[in-house]
Amino acid sequence: MSTAAAQGGEKPALRKPVFVKVDQLKPGTNGHTLVVKVVSANPVPGRTRPGAPASSSRPPRIAECLVGDETGTIIFTARNDQVDVLKPGATAILRNAKIDMFKCSMRLAVDKWGRVEAAEPASFTVKEDNNLSQVEYELVNVAE
Repeated sequence: MSTAAAQGGEKPALRKPVFVKVDQLKPGTNGHTLVVKVVSANPVPGRTRPGAPASSSRPPRIAECLVGDETGTIIFTARNDQVDVLKPGATAILRNAKIDMFKCSMRLAVDKWGRVEAAEPASFTVKEDNNLSQVEYELVNVAE
C-alpha cells in the first residue's frame, strides 16, 4: 500500500477484475468475477421469514439459475432484482460473487457487496455436462 493511501490522502487504486472460469470455483471462496450465460431459471416459491409481520414484508423473489461458460455450469441463486437480469439465454457479468454451500454442494451467489450486470451476448457455448453443483462435498475437520 502506498504511503499516501495509508495516510488517507488519496484513494487506493481500484484493482482490475480478474475474470475466472466456472471450473476454477472452489468451496468457501469469494470475490469472483465471471461472464456467464443463463441456461435455465426456475423460480423458488417465496416464503416470508418466520417472525416477520405478515403485512409489512413481501417474500423475496428467488430463482435458481443454471449459469455457465465454456468450462462448466453451476447453480446461481438469484434474488429480487437479479431475477430480472438472469433470464434464460441472457449473458451476465457477476461481480464479487461468492460460493455458498447448500446441502453439501456449491451454489454461486452475489450479495449486497457484488453486482449482477447484463452483458453483450457471449460467443462461447456453455459446457452443460460439467455441473459443479452436482459435485458433493464433505466437511472435514483438519487438525492443526
